[in-house]
Amino acid sequence: MDFNVKRFAADAGVFLSRAVQFTEEKLGQAEKTELDAHLENLLTRAEFTKHWTEKILKQTEVLLQPNPNVRIEEFLYEKLDKKVPTRVNNHELLGQTMIDSGNEFGPGTAYGNALVKCGETQKQIGGAEREFIQSAAINFLTPFRNFLEGDFKTILKERKLLQNKRLDLDAAKTKLKKAKMAEARAAAEQDLKMTMSEFDRQAEITRLLLEGVSSTHAHHLRCLNDFVEAQTTYYAQCYQYMVDLQKQLGSFPSTFPSNNNQSLLSGGTSVSVPTLPMSATLPAATGQSSSGFSELLSSGGSRKARVLYDYDAAGSSELSLLADEVITVSSVPGMDSDWLMGERGNQKGKVPITYLELLN
Repeated sequence: MDFNVKRFAADAGVFLSRAVQFTEEKLGQAEKTELDAHLENLLTRAEFTKHWTEKILKQTEVLLQPNPNVRIEEFLYEKLDKKVPTRVNNHELLGQTMIDSGNEFGPGTAYGNALVKCGETQKQIGGAEREFIQSAAINFLTPFRNFLEGDFKTILKERKLLQNKRLDLDAAKTKLKKAKMAEARAAAEQDLKMTMSEFDRQAEITRLLLEGVSSTHAHHLRCLNDFVEAQTTYYAQCYQYMVDLQKQLGSFPSTFPSNNNQSLLSGGTSVSVPTLPMSATLPAATGQSSSGFSELLSSGGSRKARVLYDYDAAGSSELSLLADEVITVSSVPGMDSDWLMGERGNQKGKVPITYLELLN
């Protein structure tokens, strides 16, 4: 117990001595031992490294997770050592919504089919985004956090010790100046020698830690390369997904007329007339002679035909079509010359000629 009291008294004395020395330095009443220029430069560089590492870390977190509430929640989960719940990202949500709506409209229709394809692509992009975020968190954010929460905290701790040793050294110098008696001067000189040794030792420890910041820069450079590589892969995947989707949608009509027909009132009778998509060409433009349709219409026979574009039936008398499928077509006496009778298995209905290409 006596030892603890003495230790407490000694510590209190050292603390008071440092406080007095610090105050007198601020008031210009005491000299201050300056650190050598190399050590000062190392300290400045460490402060810059800490400052910009914090800013880069924060902005990267904002990029990867723009929602501040979600970021706070993930931070709390991390501090509590709990697994962050898996969330469906915005691309995946949009993709699922498109798929559900496409199935509701009917995947056999042009619009429904396009929605499903777009939804699947959005979900692929969502998956690529998830992989990018995971890679960035592991290979970029984690090393930056480790520096701030580990290496730099150690530097701050040793720097504080160096500051204390410097205050002790200057207090010993002041004590030696004020000593008058030979015995007091001898004790002060011994104290100064000891504090100088401790200061030099702490300065060396701090210098070695600060020089290690160069290794930190080299490590962070590798992390930056990993981040850029992950980002490049992510954008390349997204680009390829969208190019593939664009190719798929390119086979669809660029303009979908409502109900795929126009109603012409003639004497109170509604006549259905097919509308040709803007991207479509007449059969003759594809290398196919229009005489083939004329012969079919006049002969009354049947032929195989390839569907050029998706077509949504406007009524029960018509047959819906999907691009690239092959159906059997035939002419029916009295039917409008712009139409043929199409058959697909047990399904049968009118189909527009402009959506067809006769096969040999």
